Amino acid sequence: MAIQVLPPSAGDKPHVPAFFMARQPILDRHQEAVAFDLSFFSANSQADAAASDRMTDAILAHLVELDMLKVVGELRGFVDLPMHDLMSDVLQHIPRSKFIFNLRDRIAATEEALERLNQLTGHGFMFALDGAMEDGESLRKLMPLVEVIRFDLRKHTLEQLVQLTSQPQFGNKKLLAENVDTLAQFEACLALGFDYVQGYYFTRPAIDPERELVPSQAAIIEIIALISSDADSTEIESRIKRDVSLGLNLLRLVNTAAVGTHRIDSLRQAVMVLGRKQLASWLQVMLYAQTRGNTPSAKPLLMLATTRGKLLELIALRHRPGNRGIADAAFTVGIMSLMDTLFGMPMADIVRQIPVVEEIGEALLERCGYYGDLLVLAEAIERREGAAMLLPMLEKFHMDSGDLFLLQAEAFEWSNNVTQAMHP
Repeated sequence: MAIQVLPPSAGDKPHVPAFFMARQPILDRHQEAVAFDLSFFSANSQADAAASDRMTDAILAHLVELDMLKVVGELRGFVDLPMHDLMSDVLQHIPRSKFIFNLRDRIAATEEALERLNQLTGHGFMFALDGAMEDGESLRKLMPLVEVIRFDLRKHTLEQLVQLTSQPQFGNKKLLAENVDTLAQFEACLALGFDYVQGYYFTRPAIDPERELVPSQAAIIEIIALISSDADSTEIESRIKRDVSLGLNLLRLVNTAAVGTHRIDSLRQAVMVLGRKQLASWLQVMLYAQTRGNTPSAKPLLMLATTRGKLLELIALRHRPGNRGIADAAFTVGIMSLMDTLFGMPMADIVRQIPVVEEIGEALLERCGYYGDLLVLAEAIERREGAAMLLPMLEKFHMDSGDLFLLQAEAFEWSNNVTQAMHP
């Protein structure tokens, strides 16, 4: 039977049980993002396994209509594929070049399953498999049909991983380490020969008392201080011009689709069109591109910080429509929330160097107040907290999981555009 990718009909509207989504970058050995892991979990805290299966089925059937192509941008997405969906026609509606399917549940290498996988791989579909599955015979039979072998660091010690990854049958497969939470784990995975890692190890601050800001970072902070002190626009423009690369990067960034449709051709025009608050916000974003020695982890940090910033801004705008000042402050909280990792400095020192209002400082240092609640929500989504924790958080902002997903999709698309502009 031929495999045909069918576009959704124009009148189709997704009917999907309420869900939460988390997007986590998958990085290569150079800490460049190569894909995203997309995980979905029920927004019903009482959902049983059958209800969760129905939710997964509906999401897979409507990946395109749910704007998942915007979520992954130019990269690929890893999504779970239950056994019964493998045997169904659900994949006909999914662009095979944009997704890799995780065979996560206890898949058995039956004759029917192997025939189906052979058929799908022959038409360009790609699959990933748990390298530690208990059924060794099924693992052996499935191995020729998958591209990526996954290992979960929360389920295996490093000693166990040494034995697992050294098996000859994995020799020509890409190895993916999941739930890599510390820099030590990342380095151990490199030593073991893993090709890809997934986890938020790159967000852990490594405080270095001897570390200094690179000149371009210091220049940006100086310009932000000028903006905060209400300096003359000519003085701000003049200070930007003193750093040629800074000025060029700023113009390149503000001319992306993430900003608007009107082209900006000069720094003077940028200052006038953006306004001071927006200019300060973009300068904060640019701090993530001005790293010493082109620090590899800066790109995933930029991706996560811009996602947080935009998501917090969008939630604030929805909750308090028309209040641009609150939305701008929420954006700043999201952008600055990872600067302790970026700079290797305590957040208290950063707040002293970059002028912020008291409410922003309290959110960054203590996770309290309105902006602190926004940041806690964003971090809880990233950690894939369950519905029992997320639903009460959303109630504070008069939102449900569907509202949140729409804002997430917009934030992810915006972050993808910014990251591409700053790291082409």
